[in-house]
Amino acid sequence: MSKAAAQAASLRAQIARHDHRYYVLDEPEIADAEYDRLMQELRALEAAHPELVTSDSPTQRVSGAAAAAFAPVAHAVPMLSLDNAFSETDVADFDRRVRERLPGSAGTEAQGASVEYCAEPKLDGLAVSLRYHRGQLAQAATRGDGMTGEDVTANVRTIRSIPLRLQGRAPELLEVRGEVYMPLAGFRRLNETAAAAGEKLFVNPRNAAAGALRQLDARVSARRPLAAFFYSVGAWQGAPEAASQQQLLAQLASFGLRVNPETRVVNGVAGCLEYYRALLARRDRLPYQIDGVVYKVNRRAEQLQLGQVSRAPRWAVAHKFPADEAMTVLRDVDFQVGRTGVLTPVARLEPVMVGGASVSNATLHNMDEIERKDVRRGDTVIIRRAGDVIPELVRVLVERRPASARRIKLPAKCPVCGSPVLRAEGEAAARCSGGFVCAAQRKEALLHFASRRALDIEGLGDKLIEQLVDQAMVATPADLYTLKIEKLAGLERMGEKSAANVLAALERSKHTTLPRFLHALGIRDVGEATAAALARHFGTLAALQRASAEQILEVPDVGPVIAAHVQAFFAARANQRVIERLLAAGFSWPESQARPATALPLAGLTVVLTGSLSAMTREAASAALQELGARLSSSVSKRTSYVIAGSEAGSKLTRARELGVTVLDEAGLGSLLRGERPGRPTA
Repeated sequence: MSKAAAQAASLRAQIARHDHRYYVLDEPEIADAEYDRLMQELRALEAAHPELVTSDSPTQRVSGAAAAAFAPVAHAVPMLSLDNAFSETDVADFDRRVRERLPGSAGTEAQGASVEYCAEPKLDGLAVSLRYHRGQLAQAATRGDGMTGEDVTANVRTIRSIPLRLQGRAPELLEVRGEVYMPLAGFRRLNETAAAAGEKLFVNPRNAAAGALRQLDARVSARRPLAAFFYSVGAWQGAPEAASQQQLLAQLASFGLRVNPETRVVNGVAGCLEYYRALLARRDRLPYQIDGVVYKVNRRAEQLQLGQVSRAPRWAVAHKFPADEAMTVLRDVDFQVGRTGVLTPVARLEPVMVGGASVSNATLHNMDEIERKDVRRGDTVIIRRAGDVIPELVRVLVERRPASARRIKLPAKCPVCGSPVLRAEGEAAARCSGGFVCAAQRKEALLHFASRRALDIEGLGDKLIEQLVDQAMVATPADLYTLKIEKLAGLERMGEKSAANVLAALERSKHTTLPRFLHALGIRDVGEATAAALARHFGTLAALQRASAEQILEVPDVGPVIAAHVQAFFAARANQRVIERLLAAGFSWPESQARPATALPLAGLTVVLTGSLSAMTREAASAALQELGARLSSSVSKRTSYVIAGSEAGSKLTRARELGVTVLDEAGLGSLLRGERPGRPTA
């Protein structure tokens, strides 16, 4: 072998290894710049020596012109579909049929024995079959009708989580089956890019994945964020097959093929249902879309004994989740007014069951969204509900539109107070101009002021605030501190003891911190992190009140829009009077020196908190970390520096371990709060 050929082979092996660690294991070893350097070196080498270019080179993932059509591919082993189970009774019936057909196993469940199943998530993607010859990807096809699919080899080669060459001692021939899907984060980015370009948005990740895989031009597919998991095989020659489904997945993983980490071996109906319920509870926290789980008899010999009927195996079943989409009719649209005056259109629907719950309302976000989706009163629409997320109107079935359907118009006046509704040029949001004149804004502003992450005024909930505003007892946050026990005790569901508790909570709230006070004021676009940054930068409330928009713009992560909102808030005489009255009521906090963010001991670190802490609340820990310059995040990514894991930590801890992010316990949190940086934080 020549020196150039050896160098090219070495570079391909290095890049393949790093692709596997990044796209399959989520455990990158090198920085992106170093990876790019390796690719550039290989491209340069292959350009200088074209005879060294191979079909499995990472430089060849996207090449060639658009195809005229997809050629048919006959599957050597048919790609079977699965029977569905929609209830626990259906699962029990499936298990009973399995036990009845396995020799000597009928009735063993009642005697304490059970069938062993391999349970895995049912991805909502596109089924594919990949054929590897002597370890090299030779062909990829869609499922089609199960007997014949379409050749999508060029497009599948663009998916970075799919190896072009298998690792280890691969079989002479391996036909592996799996699911191509679009991760939710990638789907959101794809739609954000499409929206910015004024293009049509994708309805859901599955449609986006299917569309990407069936592009005639592989270069278009390469720009779509696709991934894949593998779960079964068709033809297999030249290597021993596994004795169980679990072992089969381990073998596929050893070849460098990506298998789902949520797969578990369970026993009997009870184990299947426990797995189902646990995954259903976490469904909305997974980074991909699933619509159920699949149970497969684990032992491969038993799978062969059970065989198949028609086009479905007897040894597997798909247990579907309750549908998270449904069709209904939009009867009307109301506009709700929020804390900052934003009018949010809400669809009033013919009640329909979605995701196991009755849904009669759905958010429409803003007028831009209504116009983009061409939503009209009387339309038949598709509604989606994911877990506890507010139901969303996904799309309109225009073909079902009645002649009586009416366009939706933005009201000229606030539906609550009658003040003019304004919509700034270039903004999607429309706002009521009434401010505290508007009862809806007063209620929302007061609720925010009393909320747990603001001043945490226990007992001051929405029902009490609604009465206080409706009876004109309170108009601004400062009015809360003029309340008397006699007036409070006379309200509905209140008494002297409850009133005394509320007044005591109000008194406690006066002793707070500057970041919490700023956050509680409800300044537009100023959340906890921005409030903490403002407090750190200026040190005192007086300094912030005097600051110009240009001075506020010097605060890290504060842009011109937020700077203008902050300056305008403190310049408004009505807000000045509220703050003066709050300070006169006895509000106080420890004064601190203004410090540039870069001088703080934890500057540049991104920290995620998960689980329950014993030494302090998570809110207190968050505030303390932010005071030292750390940025708090609600999600774990490769850019996360530390994950602080308390007791009962969940998916964030799992994600941190998958990505190799440094995980600290409460002792590690203590080190951080002393300004130390334990371990080696991830960049």
